[in-house]
Amino acid sequence: MYELMIETGFASAHQLRGYKGKCENLHGHNWKVQVYITAEQLNEIDLAIDFHDLKRIANEIVSPLDHTCLNNVFPFTERNPSSENIARWVFDSLKKRLLEYKVNVSAVTVWESETASATYYEE
Repeated sequence: MYELMIETGFASAHQLRGYKGKCENLHGHNWKVQVYITAEQLNEIDLAIDFHDLKRIANEIVSPLDHTCLNNVFPFTERNPSSENIARWVFDSLKKRLLEYKVNVSAVTVWESETASATYYEE
């Protein structure tokens, strides 16, 4: 089994609805997103997936979040834009976009600071 990881990121603001504390107020983060991909086999040129393609797809997914208020971007108009929900949204979006490749999204980790992150994966 092969595992690959790329990083991307975005800067945005958010506020956590229903949260009692500072995070209920509008505030911003420089988010870091780590994407983990697994593959059982390599392609005809011995790659699981081209890093360039994986980075491009990941960047296309997070691009609509960059320099926005996440609370105004679907699905975060309906769900809290927490690190946990962002990680799951990126995971689900990647899973759909990578169907044509013979790889699986194994996990997505979203860092809202250098010391705090949330990871989503399916069992």
